[in-house]
Amino acid sequence: MSGASAAAGAAAGRGRALLAEARQQFSSPQFSQVLTEVIIVVALCTHAVRAFFGWPGAIAIIVTLVVLAGLSIAGQPDRVEWRGILPVSLIALFSLMVLSVLWSQYNWASVGGVLYALAFAVFGLYIALVRDTIQVVRGVGNGLRWVLTVSLALEVLSGIIIDTPLRFLEIEGSLAVGGPIEGLAGTRNSLAFLAALAALSFWVEYRTRSVPRGLTAYSLALAAACLVFARSPVSWLVLSAVAVAGLALVGLRRMRPESRRAVQGTLLVSALAAVGIGWIFRSPLVDAVDAAADVTARTSVWAQVEAWAALHPVQGWGWVGPWPLDLYPFLTIDDAFGRPAESALNAFVDITLQLGLAGLIALIVALGLALVRAWLVASDRRSTVHVWPALTLVLLLVTSMTESYLLAEGGLMLFVLCAVTAARGRSWRHRLG
Repeated sequence: MSGASAAAGAAAGRGRALLAEARQQFSSPQFSQVLTEVIIVVALCTHAVRAFFGWPGAIAIIVTLVVLAGLSIAGQPDRVEWRGILPVSLIALFSLMVLSVLWSQYNWASVGGVLYALAFAVFGLYIALVRDTIQVVRGVGNGLRWVLTVSLALEVLSGIIIDTPLRFLEIEGSLAVGGPIEGLAGTRNSLAFLAALAALSFWVEYRTRSVPRGLTAYSLALAAACLVFARSPVSWLVLSAVAVAGLALVGLRRMRPESRRAVQGTLLVSALAAVGIGWIFRSPLVDAVDAAADVTARTSVWAQVEAWAALHPVQGWGWVGPWPLDLYPFLTIDDAFGRPAESALNAFVDITLQLGLAGLIALIVALGLALVRAWLVASDRRSTVHVWPALTLVLLLVTSMTESYLLAEGGLMLFVLCAVTAARGRSWRHRLG
């Protein structure tokens, strides 16, 4: 009997030792770094993950990453501080998504859509909690270097070497004629968005001297090549908005604190005026970037979405995230060229359809507060790295006028990541302690 007890005790001891070792591995900085970069690549290239592994494989990979993120956070409770920094506005937005299951016109699709959105929110939350801002920028930079390198290599393979489209990745093989190219992103607009985010991240890496100059030169050239060959009609307008915001931050960061407050108000008024002028002169702007066809496709979709949204104006049809094209009313919405619309091509229009006016207000409040917090942190802190969350939110905001990236997958992860990162420095609840 004593021998059996000793054996049981030894087995229990070995079990505790294995658990302690596993906890140490999951909580190590190296594991957090690798997991962060894998999450970023998967989130920003979900289209390619689905193309290679199908929906079942993609879901299995996402669930595995969520579990690993949970184990990593559980293994380092003393180093992870989350109390008081989770934005209430963000919690309200996701709570509305969850509650929409109750009135959804397609309950099971809403359950799946909510869980899918929450998974990417967990990714953003995990990265914001376990990595500081410079580590976030390095993780995004490393991930996008890999994504853009592989994208350009596949375009060379498809468009020059074998001269055959890679249909399963939706790569048309048009590099030899100057584009447009799609890469791992699936569409030229998605690739241009990733290239713009990459250019921002690589610039911050350069300013903070986080990587060797040779790698910085390669990275910026890679991002520029993807932007040029993507030939996205709206990418240059988006980049212009981010560049203007960046220059404004440069000026603010050089001012004295007492002068900065007055200039912040002037900048806000100027930004609103610029938006109004841009709307008034939208036709010349569209012609200038040769985006007439894209605008025609978008306005056609927006008109149809507006009609459907009017049927449930307050609460919407229920959250699903990316549109399931086999469900009503999504299957009825086509663009001006007769192609099925895969989204509303505008984050604010999209959320109005899915969550109604309540969702639109929740999104505007959450995004607005996140941008204000990130902007104040960027203008107050000395290190250049703090401009990254603010300019990433500007990139997401401007892109949201022509795409729904903000509400799905990698875009949603970036939104949560930037919102939580900004709240860490400006949360009133955190200050109350």
